[in-house]
Amino acid sequence: MEDSYEVYESMKKSTTARICVGRAGARYKTKTLLKLRADHAVAMDAVWSYVDEAVIDKLKFLKVQTLVKNKEEYIQRPDLGRKFSNETLEYIKQNCKYSPDVQIIAGDGLSSPAITVNLEDIYYIMADGLKAKGYKIGTPIFVKYARVATMDEISEVLNAKVTIILIGERPGLATGESMSSYMAYESSTSKPESQRTVVSNIHRNGTPPVEAGAQIVHLIDLMMREKKSGIDLKV
Repeated sequence: MEDSYEVYESMKKSTTARICVGRAGARYKTKTLLKLRADHAVAMDAVWSYVDEAVIDKLKFLKVQTLVKNKEEYIQRPDLGRKFSNETLEYIKQNCKYSPDVQIIAGDGLSSPAITVNLEDIYYIMADGLKAKGYKIGTPIFVKYARVATMDEISEVLNAKVTIILIGERPGLATGESMSSYMAYESSTSKPESQRTVVSNIHRNGTPPVEAGAQIVHLIDLMMREKKSGIDLKV
């Protein structure tokens, strides 16, 4: 039994999953239940909160919004989070560099804290790494009420070679600050989801943003050389 206890304790330290927590009859113990409810509240807050725009302004991202009008509509109408009005597309075209090698986008997605907490660290690493490799970086764009496919229309209107969107992941019960990076070579609304290469689980207890930024620069460099992404890109 002593050996088993040590194994259980070792397992618990290696994962955020709720394992070996014990029971009080058929129910969770009070401590476990309270932690579960607290983590659920964090996940709910992540979805319904907003990105701290002071971070966006500090990094000088151009700010735009999809067709979504509010949070309720964002949850109910994913399709509207993938599209812009004609006026917004024209605004992007008039205010952003055309034909960049790499177009960087940040979007709130389903976890605004993920952008607030991680964007600054990952953006500086990416920008420095891409400049060191000689790539032309486009005007960075922040999209409010964004879905992943938001990147496709921006890519098309700016004629970008590689487009990347840093977006808040759907929160679970382990963290409400996890971000993903979706990248595609010549991203397009006519291409399938399989065009995208993904780096996920970016947060302080997952892949740290600084480490993820370096990994993303490596992948973008590979895409530019191979002229492909997603399932066609052999990493």
